[in-house]
Amino acid sequence: MSIYRGSGVAIVTPYQDTEAREINYDVFRQLVERQIEAGTDAIIVAGTTGEASNQTDEEQIDLIRYCVEVVDHRVPVIAGAGSNDTRHGVNLSKACEEAGADALLSVTPYYLKTNQEGLYQHFAAIANAVNIPIILYDVPGRTGMGIAPQTLRRLIDDFENIVGLKDATGNFNHAVDNLHYCGDQVDVYSGNDDTAVPLMSLGGQGVISVLANIAPAEVHEMIHAALDGDFAKARELQAKFKPLIDTLFCEPNPIPVKAALALQGFEVGPTRLPLGKPQEETVNKLKEQMDELGLLG
Repeated sequence: MSIYRGSGVAIVTPYQDTEAREINYDVFRQLVERQIEAGTDAIIVAGTTGEASNQTDEEQIDLIRYCVEVVDHRVPVIAGAGSNDTRHGVNLSKACEEAGADALLSVTPYYLKTNQEGLYQHFAAIANAVNIPIILYDVPGRTGMGIAPQTLRRLIDDFENIVGLKDATGNFNHAVDNLHYCGDQVDVYSGNDDTAVPLMSLGGQGVISVLANIAPAEVHEMIHAALDGDFAKARELQAKFKPLIDTLFCEPNPIPVKAALALQGFEVGPTRLPLGKPQEETVNKLKEQMDELGLLG
């Protein structure tokens, strides 16, 4: 039940530059169409990069529904549906399915954390509540906990709709442990742009990328080179974009990538508080690096 292979974009949510920061649906359509035209293989909407944590459930579901409508089955739409409250996560997941999402991205419970048995029960409740595929999201740097390889194996054995893992651990020893316990029974996607190619050398099927917001064709080229076994080309592209990737994460995501999109002429607006404005140094560095890479038009 693979959802996709290749380059998925963790798409930003554009806001109007007003005090209320309403979602700018016209610009969102532009961003989606750009991604599809560039060959992006999946749209991940209302995730971390999409500022879902700063949205009401109603806003989040409306955005997902609109994304499904715009994409119109051209590529899979994967909806962010995570919560640290299991009941909330179940209800949100159901609403995403009803909104037409092709799959869910479900993050580990944050702040409350939990033990591995609680984690299993959390994801089990969500998997039992929906029929569409689920990608689990392992990002301990943001949530304070991770998915043990043994827990991952148990989940994919018990629930046929748990089919993927977004690995944003940056820990290759952990990735090898997942390979040992799960083999090819789960599709692994890199959640880190800077280590996408190395993770794919360990069997990864693609990336959920922030960089793809501003370089969709280039990320697609890099990931498909790796999928085709041309790791020389993939490594070259990974190294070429490494300085820009570092700048995209020198401040909390998605502050820099929204600044980068603005430099490309997209009116994505500001982030919502508590995410603040980018530092002037960050914007200047982005402009310089993007110009060198031919990303400013």
